[in-house]
Amino acid sequence: MKNHNFLSIILLYFFLVSCGHSEKDAASYFSFNTSSFKEQYRPSDTLTLEILNAQNKKIDSVIYYMNDVKIGSKKGLEKVSLDFSSKKLGYQNLKSLVYFEGENVETTARVELVSDVEPKLLTYKIINTFPHDTTSYTEGLEFYRDTLYESGGQYNRSKLYKSDYRTGKVYKNINLDGKYFGEGITILNNKIFQLTWKELTGFVYNSDTWKVEKTFTFDKKIEGWGMTNDGKNLYQSDGTEKIWRMNPETQKMVDYINVYTNNSKIKSVNELEWINGKIYCNIYQKDAIAIVNPLNGAVEAILNMTDLRKQLKYPKSEVLNGIAYNAKTQTLFITGKYWDKMFEIKVVE
Repeated sequence: MKNHNFLSIILLYFFLVSCGHSEKDAASYFSFNTSSFKEQYRPSDTLTLEILNAQNKKIDSVIYYMNDVKIGSKKGLEKVSLDFSSKKLGYQNLKSLVYFEGENVETTARVELVSDVEPKLLTYKIINTFPHDTTSYTEGLEFYRDTLYESGGQYNRSKLYKSDYRTGKVYKNINLDGKYFGEGITILNNKIFQLTWKELTGFVYNSDTWKVEKTFTFDKKIEGWGMTNDGKNLYQSDGTEKIWRMNPETQKMVDYINVYTNNSKIKSVNELEWINGKIYCNIYQKDAIAIVNPLNGAVEAILNMTDLRKQLKYPKSEVLNGIAYNAKTQTLFITGKYWDKMFEIKVVE
């Protein structure tokens, strides 16, 4: 019985080896012609896709995909033109499925799509300076009903509180369980949404009682960083160039954008604030705020905040992080992690 099994295995092996080509061999037959690819593309550009046939195989047809969405099919090795005008910024994964001589094989490549908008450089005017809690490792900042809400991070020290921004007096404060690192917050439909960093967990509080109405698990394996809302949707950053759009009822991710300038992606997008149809983004460890188009991720302006840190007195002050918009005064409130001050500013070109 053992000999019979061994013989069967040997026969099966020779059968498999003798039948056609291995997947690796087949993949070497075809490739995208990348010799004409540019380093980066913009939405106004087009790209001609061409398949190279290294061993002159007889091609039946080729189906082309971008980001796993079919963009066209051609007979033989006829080229296909790719229009970027409606595509999401970031890396575009290209794939072709080549049918030949009774077989088919995939070939892949990728290109990078950057913004076609050159960001404007903005500055600011300081209107007021207010005290800020130096024990708060600021992760989220938002006005709601004329009151300032803040989320502070660090394990065993994370908290959620609201205060009188003029005096720094705390009206209400709750501490998170020590196993959670508190992150961004936003308030929508009388609910406070709060993220945690690496715990894949978020909280939904009743904004009147501050009782936790729901604890939810992220539906993507991402980190929790900043948060904001547009009055209908929630938006969440994850420490990369991505900003995710979230359904506030289900906390499921609906879509995302990649944040890009006209020459590179912006990594480490952190605290977020929705202001007049744009998303204002803190960039971790940068003294700048990127103003982003939420439809396509294009950075339309950069707000240089370098001089603010020169006014801090507290020696343990860390990075800029915290943007809150007061709609009544149409001013921004800016602070950072362990900062002793919060600045009310007006943005100017």
